[in-house]
Amino acid sequence: MKIGIMSDSHHDLNAIDEAICLADDVDCWFHAGDSIEDAEYLENVSQKKVFAVPGNIDWFIDKPQELLVNIADKKIFLTHGHKYNVKWSTKPLYERACPLNADLIIYGHSHVGKEEHIDDKIIINPGSVSEPRDGLNPSFMIATIDQGKIEIERIFLK
Repeated sequence: MKIGIMSDSHHDLNAIDEAICLADDVDCWFHAGDSIEDAEYLENVSQKKVFAVPGNIDWFIDKPQELLVNIADKKIFLTHGHKYNVKWSTKPLYERACPLNADLIIYGHSHVGKEEHIDDKIIINPGSVSEPRDGLNPSFMIATIDQGKIEIERIFLK
């Protein structure tokens, strides 16, 4: 199972298109917010199921702020992250996901790509697919679940 993961697309449809092309064999996508309308575009263009949550700029959107999805016997927790102050620490996010027994914790908001392994959990931010703030090119990630293991790859747009 291959999962495409993006965040903070901010209506940059060209960046989404490029990510789709670079990840042409994913089974589904996760979009961690900012701008949730982009998740609908991603689903229409990629023809893949998209799990999405709104971000801090998605005002007046009546959709869940968090999702817990079971895929390939793994629990994936998805949120934008702004309510957990992820720009400073992922500890509150980790503490929220632990009682849910999440194996993979996905967030966005900071526009900075990150991968952490704490205990048996993986916490990732794919970076921004449109407006990175870590001095690197725009990016997204692919999580591959194979034989009960999760591997993460960060892919950079040009």
